[in-house]
Amino acid sequence: MRHALAIVRLGVDVPYEQAWNLQRWVHEKHLAGELGDTALILEHAPVYTAGKRTAPHERPADGTPVIDVDRGGRITWHGPGQLVGYPIVAVSDVSDYVRRLEEAMVLVCADFGVSARRMPHRGGVWAAGDAALGLPDRMLGAVGIRVTRGVAMHGFALNCANDPRWFNRIDPCGIPGAGVSTLSAETGRRIVVEEVMPIMEKRLADVLGLESYDVHEEDLLRHR
Repeated sequence: MRHALAIVRLGVDVPYEQAWNLQRWVHEKHLAGELGDTALILEHAPVYTAGKRTAPHERPADGTPVIDVDRGGRITWHGPGQLVGYPIVAVSDVSDYVRRLEEAMVLVCADFGVSARRMPHRGGVWAAGDAALGLPDRMLGAVGIRVTRGVAMHGFALNCANDPRWFNRIDPCGIPGAGVSTLSAETGRRIVVEEVMPIMEKRLADVLGLESYDVHEEDLLRHR
């Protein structure tokens, strides 16, 4: 379907490799014209992943396993309480596409009463700190993508109710001393992925100029 975005919810505790393999399969089908723009929405089992720009010193010093992936960006964490989206969509302007993914997260944060913004020379979306109060800037969401032959994969992650201590072993996105927060921490109430998901799906489709519709994973896999 032209001008449409298929939303596929993969559930919770999804192993990273499983979702990565599915992304690559959807990407190949998209390039072949057998599938249209598709977004995989999920929560991962806990995992650290390192993009192509990750430096050796940015990895966990305690030997915690890290999966090296073919997206841009540096090291990050995914896991329970974090909403992850992998849009496999046609892209003509990579920089504009990244800004649109960030804008979707900014809008979702605003929907929950959290002021978030992009920051110069930093990817993702952030809650602004206050130097007078000793409060650092806090990362709420990150973007890391790969575009091959005009079709993107990988995507974004928005912290909803995850434990920020998972980020203590790394410099999130390669930014030393970066603070990390969640929608729950910023609002003072627990905001789970299930609550955020339908709002994110709408915002994502809106910023991409597409109409979203739901597809079950089983129906997607019928194209195998």
